[in-house]
Amino acid sequence: MDAPRTQDPPELDAPLTGVELTRARSAELFRDLHDPEAPQHQRERARDDLVHLHLPLVEHCARRFRNRGEPFEDLVQVGTIGLIKSVDRFDTDRGVEFSTYATPTIIGEIKRYFRDKGWAIRVPRRLQELRMQIGSATAELTQSLGRSPTPRELAEAIGCTVEEIIEGIESSNAYSTLSLDASDDSDDGAASMLDAIGVDDAGLEHVEIRESIKPLLDRLDPREKKILLLRFFKNMTQSQIAEEIGVSQMHVSRLLNRTLVQLRTSLEEAD
Repeated sequence: MDAPRTQDPPELDAPLTGVELTRARSAELFRDLHDPEAPQHQRERARDDLVHLHLPLVEHCARRFRNRGEPFEDLVQVGTIGLIKSVDRFDTDRGVEFSTYATPTIIGEIKRYFRDKGWAIRVPRRLQELRMQIGSATAELTQSLGRSPTPRELAEAIGCTVEEIIEGIESSNAYSTLSLDASDDSDDGAASMLDAIGVDDAGLEHVEIRESIKPLLDRLDPREKKILLLRFFKNMTQSQIAEEIGVSQMHVSRLLNRTLVQLRTSLEEAD
């Protein structure tokens, strides 16, 4: 006769993991948040607790965008806005995990920040999105090729033209700017970027006029030419010119007016 079988002791429940505890706590808080009979302060407290409970999710999403020129703390702050929107819009009856629902919203908020507010100079959205595609494709191709990819390789990977790749790379210069007061980090002094920028030559606009009038001056007789020289280059008065060349001031005035009219007419005819 067989010995009676002893009944196996019931298995003890396995301890909940951190993820499971977060899910359980999240479900409890959402019940409080969506409970129409709960006091307003209890629902607001549940909303705040949900945001704090899922902040690690925001930090996880923000890490994907590190080393792109924006402080990590700012990315977390922007991502938290997406988290708050997700908490307010989440419907527990959908049967979807909150983290699954919130992740696209958080990432979308961070991408929108880069697109709209992270650029020092406004560029079209098409170029902003292309810049992000170029960054991702460059990292992948560099790892697979063992070198930096060429514009043509990037164009084939993204599915656009080489010209668009070059335009996207050039648009990256608009993401951040350098102050004109910034120094050049040299040991010679505190020279700024502004010191290296050229200025308009005040006399440049007169070059064409001078070159156009030169052959007209060569046609004048010596006395007329001398009167112009004394009046406009040596800044002498008509009385001084009259004493210089030995004629009356009235005669100098007539010669000067006649010469100027002649030059002006010749320039108009040339134009």
